[in-house]
Amino acid sequence: MALNENGAAVTTLLEPQQKIDPSSSQMMDWYRQMVLIRAFELRCAQSYQQQKVGGFCHLYVGQEAVAVGSIAAVRPSDYVITAYRDHGHAIARGMDIHLLFAELYGKKTGCSHGKGGSMHFFDREKNFFGGHAIVGAHIPLATGLGWAVKYRKEDRVVLCYFGDGAMNQGSFHEAMNLAGLFKLPIIFMVENNGYGMGTQLDRASAVTDLKLRTGDGYGIPGKDVDGMDCVAMYRMLLAAADYCRKGHGAIFLDVKTYRYRGHSTSDPQKYRTKEEVARYQEHDPIGRLEKQLKDLHVLDDQKVAQISNEIHAQVEAASDKADADPYPDNQEVWSDIYANAYGPYQA
Repeated sequence: MALNENGAAVTTLLEPQQKIDPSSSQMMDWYRQMVLIRAFELRCAQSYQQQKVGGFCHLYVGQEAVAVGSIAAVRPSDYVITAYRDHGHAIARGMDIHLLFAELYGKKTGCSHGKGGSMHFFDREKNFFGGHAIVGAHIPLATGLGWAVKYRKEDRVVLCYFGDGAMNQGSFHEAMNLAGLFKLPIIFMVENNGYGMGTQLDRASAVTDLKLRTGDGYGIPGKDVDGMDCVAMYRMLLAAADYCRKGHGAIFLDVKTYRYRGHSTSDPQKYRTKEEVARYQEHDPIGRLEKQLKDLHVLDDQKVAQISNEIHAQVEAASDKADADPYPDNQEVWSDIYANAYGPYQA
């Protein structure tokens, strides 16, 4: 059990802010964001089949509430960093989906100039630091961002997302040790969808209650949160961000979620049954928020259809625009490779 400077159990300092109810307009905005993410991902799957997307493509279908609920609870000045399943986080952070499609299609107008692809979305102006392909490699970067915040005495927090498979990497443990030692303002979130690629959690981890690893090992208290519930994510992140801003240090959240699609678009998913996927779809995050909004009488079936049609048109227009964009010039192969310390590079 992690203790604070007075010897009290720090877990008592972090409880979801149940008394803070989001407004119906906030919830409608989250609903639109989740519908947009899902429509974007389904279009990505189609584009991948059409061979418009190079490399790997990891879809966020089913996990939309995690990114939307958590990012809604923090400020634009806060840092966000994630792994390769990054489309949902980028959209929740407010990135232009035209630039995202352009990146997927390898176009010059892409958010990483067409060089990064699906796993390397990035937007410095929005404090969105990726999109990282190497499993667990971005977690030390999050610790570095947290160190910068503390060193500069800024009122910021860092949101760091990763999968359960990343917790078995050495980089995870090194980063956690430093974050715990220096009490850095980082919210570490494992998007625990039950599988590391195709391996179930209990077949890869000796301890399946993942928050025990950081609490006992590194003095970073942890909490479980329902990642299929956007409002639950929002409430927990409000509390976690407040905890970090007050100087208590890092927090670890075991976010229970589920992906409906395979690990990547090339995954045949032979490791799980259709019945298992169907059971989780009964608790679909978009459907849950839709029901809450209907209970509040701010959404009905007609409005649901209208939003769906609007977003479908938005997604198709962005995809078509990206499709028509130019590819990078051949000379671009030499740019963004080295720091410009000695003047322009001459090929």
